[in-house]
Amino acid sequence: MKSIQSGPTLARMLVLGLLALAFPVLGAPADANPAPTASHKVDINTADAETLAQALKGVGVQKAAAIVAYRAEHGGFRTIDELANVRGIGLNTVDDNLERLTLSDP
Repeated sequence: MKSIQSGPTLARMLVLGLLALAFPVLGAPADANPAPTASHKVDINTADAETLAQALKGVGVQKAAAIVAYRAEHGGFRTIDELANVRGIGLNTVDDNLERLTLSDP
């Protein structure tokens, strides 16, 4: 009776499979969030948290959620610089993302 092969070959396949799941975009450019063109700017008064997290440098899911919560509580941003009032977002983050941001009326 033959047994199922479970030696190094199976182990290698499992490791390679896990690596493929962990690193699906090997070879991607260093800046995974390139600056959007003028027509692809993100509107901080309308974008959802996922869009903000993907589009803005230095802004992850939690900070993006804080932006949406601030906007809901205060009725929207009147200036882009007001984004610095959000906890976890400073003027440096705003400055780093100026080319990525746009603002509609609140």
